[in-house]
Parts: sequence; C-alpha cells; structure tokens
Amino acid sequence: MFTGLVEDLGRIDGITNLAVGRRLRIVSGLPTGEMQIGESVCVSGACMTVVERNGEAFDVEVSAESLRKTTLGDLQLGDRVNLERSLRLSDRIGGHLVSGHVDGVGHLVAIADEGESAVFSFELPRGMGRLTVEKGSIAVDGVSLTCFHCDADRFDVAVIRHTRDATTLGQKHPGDRVNIETDLLGKYVARLLEPHAAARPKRSPT
Repeated sequence: MFTGLVEDLGRIDGITNLAVGRRLRIVSGLPTGEMQIGESVCVSGACMTVVERNGEAFDVEVSAESLRKTTLGDLQLGDRVNLERSLRLSDRIGGHLVSGHVDGVGHLVAIADEGESAVFSFELPRGMGRLTVEKGSIAVDGVSLTCFHCDADRFDVAVIRHTRDATTLGQKHPGDRVNIETDLLGKYVARLLEPHAAARPKRSPT
C-alpha cells in the first residue's frame, strides 16, 4: 500500500527481456541498501517487487500481465519513473490510499497553464469514468491527485509547480500514456452495488 506521494525520480538503467515479462534496473536516490528483497516499490503507479539491489540501483521483474495493463512496457533506457516505497502503519497518509494495482492506461490530452499551476486533462479507458467523482482522489503514474470536471471518459487535475518538478508529470506531453488507478474505496463500493443495480426493475415509459 502507498500514498501517492512520490519520493524520488528514478532512472531506467537496464532492461532485460525475459521469456515472459521483462526485468528493469532502476537507479534511485532512495536508500537502496535498506531495501529488502521481496519488498514492494511503486514504480510510476505500478506495485513491483524488488528482486535484486546493487549499489544505487535495484531490480524489479515485470510480469506479462503488468506489461499488458500498464505503461511499464513502454519504458526505455534513461526514462524517468516515479518511485515510492510502501507505506508503514506509523506513516502520515499525505495523499490517499494507493494499492499500486493499475486499473487501466489513460492518455494526456491537454495541458492548460493557470499561473504557477496547470490543469492536465486525461482521457480514460472505456467504463472507468464511473469510478471517478468530483473532488475525489485518483493516482496518475502513482501521483496522488484530486480530479474534477469528471465525465464518462475524461477528467481534469490541477498540478502545482512542485508536483511537476518532483514527478514525471513535468515531462509529459499531450498524447502520452499514463497509468491510472481510481480510488480504492470507490471500486469496492461500485462492486458491491452492481448486483443491486442489475436487479432494479426498469420503469415503464409514461
């Protein structure tokens, strides 16, 4: 579990294609020597497992499912990634609860500057819009943000200068793909209500 507050901008330093999936080596300013093999790290919104650490770098293995459902398969040598270590129960939750389980890949469609901040507009995969709510939480590439102007397939977020500088959002351009994770609690509520919505009798036309 994570909070969506990015701790470091890592750099892809190695890519190895496996029989199924791929292995990424990430150079980071995080204290990699303290990382335990098997611990979780959020890599641009996707929960990954540390399989090796060496100096300032650590390795993760990306499964075929993660390659299908995230943008990790798009990464190339030198690309930057948002990094966050897993949440400890004693930590402050400055963002919101982020599982690192990506719901789908969206697209950045527009950036509109508003003084020192900017409004980023994202397009969602079909069907995901119902899981967004005005002034609710959403994770974009692992960054905790507040969404507004939510509709069936699009939402906006306001990004302050610090967030643009400290995360990969500052390097994004319209057309770029991003990992989207909707609010954890909203997904459970939607799932619980599905049978009731299906069973609700339809009104006859008046």
